[in-house]
Amino acid sequence: MKLKKFFITAAIALGVALPASAATEGVDYEVLPVEVTPIYKDKIEVTEFFAYWCPTCAYVEPFLSKHARTFASDTIFRQEHIVWDEERDLGFARLAAAVKQTGAGHKANSAIFNAVVEQRINLSDVDKLAQWLPAQTTFDGKKVWDAYNSFSNLPAAKQMGDWTTQYNIKSTPTVIVGGKYHVLFTEKGGVEGGMKTIDELIEKVRQERGMSKPAPKAAPVPVKSWGARLVEAANK
Repeated sequence: MKLKKFFITAAIALGVALPASAATEGVDYEVLPVEVTPIYKDKIEVTEFFAYWCPTCAYVEPFLSKHARTFASDTIFRQEHIVWDEERDLGFARLAAAVKQTGAGHKANSAIFNAVVEQRINLSDVDKLAQWLPAQTTFDGKKVWDAYNSFSNLPAAKQMGDWTTQYNIKSTPTVIVGGKYHVLFTEKGGVEGGMKTIDELIEKVRQERGMSKPAPKAAPVPVKSWGARLVEAANK
């Protein structure tokens, strides 16, 4: 019951539309004390730091994934799992790295969030993960499991831990644009306002770097988020 109430509160807080005004520093975003050099130097990086055990991350993820598909060709979306406590987080980071390595993306993340947040399955436990992944049908769980056990997986997960420290991540979800701007998801702006702020900050970085604006991608067909389905279920 408490979890359902949490999602209702989160949905209300994140679902309000943002007024049509420009993003304001200190309100909609803040500037990082130290700018982080991007991995993709010719791209504008939009980096989300998240945790599979974070209910708000579970709610925001489908919106971010859908919105990322509208980014122009000069912009890239990165999702990195935080590592604050290795005992708790490193297994999840390995799973996140395996999802990235296989390109399983939103389908895998949606199922993982549902398992961890709603069903309370601890997928950081390798024995439970070994049972859960091969049984998945919405994405290729066996392929993700193979990637999890690959030589490159643990270093990739530990790199997420390094980035958690480098970006000084204190909460989840945290979205950083251009290695410089931290998006603030406000109760007034909601998740739609956050998407608008991301777009404005992408353009801000583009202008600061003197980059020409490429043609945008077509907007994806709206889909009902997992968070919205949870809210509907809670209200029945």
